[in-house]
Amino acid sequence: MKKWLIPIIVVIVAGFALMTSYNGLVKAEEEIDSVWANVESSYQRRADLIPNLVNTVKGQADFEQETLTKVIEARSKATQVKIDPTNITEEQLTKFQQSQNEVGSALSRLLVTVEQYPALKANEGFMNLQVQLEGTENRINVARNRFNDAAKIYNQKVRQFPTKLVAMIFGFKEKPYFKSVEGSQNAPTVSFN
Repeated sequence: MKKWLIPIIVVIVAGFALMTSYNGLVKAEEEIDSVWANVESSYQRRADLIPNLVNTVKGQADFEQETLTKVIEARSKATQVKIDPTNITEEQLTKFQQSQNEVGSALSRLLVTVEQYPALKANEGFMNLQVQLEGTENRINVARNRFNDAAKIYNQKVRQFPTKLVAMIFGFKEKPYFKSVEGSQNAPTVSFN
């Protein structure tokens, strides 16, 4: 074999390895973007249900206005938080998660308060919205878990050698994960006065 052929083969093999690593990172990052879109879609579904829920509850004349106002305000704040999945940071994800947790907390207070209104609990429209909201909360959980799964695969690629070198050269950085809310390991206290 001619000596000048060896460097050419090494360059071709190295180029192929570089291309394969880069394409693997791009594919994993695109998967995260796609899964993130599903997370946003699930949260948007919840945000879209809230006005219908609030309007149905408003029909109950003596319902606590403060509770409804908190739900509307939390929804408004949450829909203002936008994230670009290609540049997602731990701080951005935490801010997004906090705003969505505020919505969930306000909705929980609303649903607990509804227990005091038997006519509202028996309202078919309200019951339908409540079921849709419960289903949406499940969708949100599934979408968040899928995002974490995609982030795990991507982060493994970014950290593994030799792909780590390609990631450093082309600026691929690790993606953050959704984390549980502080205190969520404790069961909520339920009291019926």
